[in-house]
Amino acid sequence: MLGEYRISGRRAAEIAASVERGVGAGELAPGRLLPPMRELAAQLGVNPNTVAAAYRTLRERGVIETAGRRGSRIRPRPVTTARDAVRIDAPEGVRDVGQGNPDPSLLPSLAPALAAAARRDDEHHGLYGEPPVDHRFARLARAALDADGVPDGPVGVTSGSLDAIERALAVHLRPGDAVAVEDPGWGSMLDLVPALGLRAVPVGVDDDGPLPDEVERALRDDGVRAVVVTARAQNPTGAAVGAERAERLREVLSRHPDVLLVEDDHGHGFVEQPLHALSGATGRWLYVRSVAKAYGPDLRVATFTGDHATVDRVLGRQRLGPGWVSRLLQRAVVHLWESGAVDAPAVARAYGERREALIAALAARGVRAHGRSGMNVWVPVADETGTAARLLHAGWAVAPGARFRVASPPGIRLTVSGLRGDDITALATAVAEAAGPMAVGVHR
Repeated sequence: MLGEYRISGRRAAEIAASVERGVGAGELAPGRLLPPMRELAAQLGVNPNTVAAAYRTLRERGVIETAGRRGSRIRPRPVTTARDAVRIDAPEGVRDVGQGNPDPSLLPSLAPALAAAARRDDEHHGLYGEPPVDHRFARLARAALDADGVPDGPVGVTSGSLDAIERALAVHLRPGDAVAVEDPGWGSMLDLVPALGLRAVPVGVDDDGPLPDEVERALRDDGVRAVVVTARAQNPTGAAVGAERAERLREVLSRHPDVLLVEDDHGHGFVEQPLHALSGATGRWLYVRSVAKAYGPDLRVATFTGDHATVDRVLGRQRLGPGWVSRLLQRAVVHLWESGAVDAPAVARAYGERREALIAALAARGVRAHGRSGMNVWVPVADETGTAARLLHAGWAVAPGARFRVASPPGIRLTVSGLRGDDITALATAVAEAAGPMAVGVHR
């Protein structure tokens, strides 16, 4: 059952640590069946309740999963193996189109904004006990949300979108609960769910976002307690929820008012597609947008809103950890907003032209690709490992689809941020030679 690896320990924490060491060392492979609790207890000379407590800890940490009489086994993708590890490093002379970064030339200088925030702090030092959200930040953020039709709700600030999503899931769900996630979807999101001890239920997507029938199936048959949706510039496929799709999804979600809806507006500030918000379709909801892609990945600021209970719980949990996001950073973002540091339509147009040019060049070579919005293009392939290896040999490093998939077919992600005219032609030719034609409309 375990091969050569021997689980050790007398206490629950020691037994759990022993299993995690085996997983981390690769000696307990994904899918490996663990001994029944009574059998392991007899081997170790401990009470079965001790082993039960160890297994419970491992489930909560997302290391193992239990399926009734079929026993407990190492998760197919344990949290000790982050999806970011599934990457191709670009050696010297190889163009990297796999990192997912924005174009630095389209990012604003942060120096004036940070200087303005520092001058304001000189006038009034930030101290303990002050409100966690700068009042100007809250006013501007709420005005932008109102303009996009996001339902009314209090405003909070976290250190990026994933920080807000993690806190919302943690305050509403318990280990073992199921979460509907997009497939293909954001690799960090797919890592986060098992890390919280939750169970990911994949939902297929097409160019308009999550498929309503699959969302309904997940809610009805899999008992999911939360649904995570990307509004625009979905990573990795570039999907954007349109008006008709939003209406259908709201109809599905409205039949499950107790489910937590998390809406990640990943494309805010750098896409041309309008927002069709789903927030408010359920009684529990969180809407989050980050400044990372439009203003700079290292500016770790995201704003969120939601129903009053969810926002209150998230802020309460935040107070027990970091307390608040630096008000210096919040004021720097305020300066960026008020000064118009980013010409959002121009940035969206720049990414759109590159993305559409690459998709057209691929189509001309018989390769179907997806990328309705944002800075990424998703190319379904029959063999993503082989395709990625051939592209690396041809001078291009891409993101293997394994970073973004649960049950959906293979693919590769291409980021268009650094591409120009001749680059696009060369990349399209290389992809066509490495992958060959594959027409796929739904990412399932």
